[in-house]
Amino acid sequence: MTATPTQDSRVDFWFDPVCPYTWITSRWLREVERVRDIDVQWRVMSLAVLNEDLPVDPEDPEGLYGEYMKAPGRICAAVRERHGNEALGRYFDALGARIHGRQDWAGTAAALADAGLPADLDDVAMTTEYDAVVRSSHEAAVALVGHDVGTPVLSVAGAGALFGPVVSPTPRGEQAGRLWDGVVLMAGVEGFYEFRRAYGEPDFG
Repeated sequence: MTATPTQDSRVDFWFDPVCPYTWITSRWLREVERVRDIDVQWRVMSLAVLNEDLPVDPEDPEGLYGEYMKAPGRICAAVRERHGNEALGRYFDALGARIHGRQDWAGTAAALADAGLPADLDDVAMTTEYDAVVRSSHEAAVALVGHDVGTPVLSVAGAGALFGPVVSPTPRGEQAGRLWDGVVLMAGVEGFYEFRRAYGEPDFG
C-alpha cells in the first residue's frame, strides 16, 4: 500500500549517468515511486566538473576517456532541455540499462530509440553545446550539499538535501520504502552529516 505523504512529495535527484552506484540508487527511487507518493525531478550533475581542479581525476586516472565520460551527461541535459523531466527519466532508464546493465558504452543513440526520443539528440554528445547547462545543474546540486561529495545528490522538499544514498543492490518493495523514510528523516535533521561504511563492487541485481 502506498503511504500517505506527510510533506511535499517533490524529490530532486542529481545524477551523472556514468556512475554505476548512481544507477543503482536511481533503480531504488523507481521502486520508491511504487510504494511512496514522490514526484522525482531528474537532474544532471557531472563527475568531470566535480573533479576538474584535481591533479588526477579519480574517475579517469589515466586520462583515457576524456570527452567520452562527458557525452552521456550532455545528452541527458539536451533531453531535459528539449523534452522535459519525464523524457529524461525515460532516457536515463534506457541509458543505464545499456551502459550499466549490458556494458554497452556505445549505446547512447540506441537508448534514445529505446526511450522513444529523437535520434538527433545524440549529436550533442561530443560537442560543448550543453556544457553550460550541465555545469549550471551540477552547481545547483553542489550548492545544496557542498563540494566534498559525489553523485548522486538527493533533495527532499520540506526536509533537506544529502549526497547519496549509495546502496547496492537495489532495495525492492517495502524495503525500498523504509529506506526512503529513513532518508527523509536524516535529510530533515540540519546537523546530520554522514553515515558511512566500506562497500565493494556494485551489485546490479
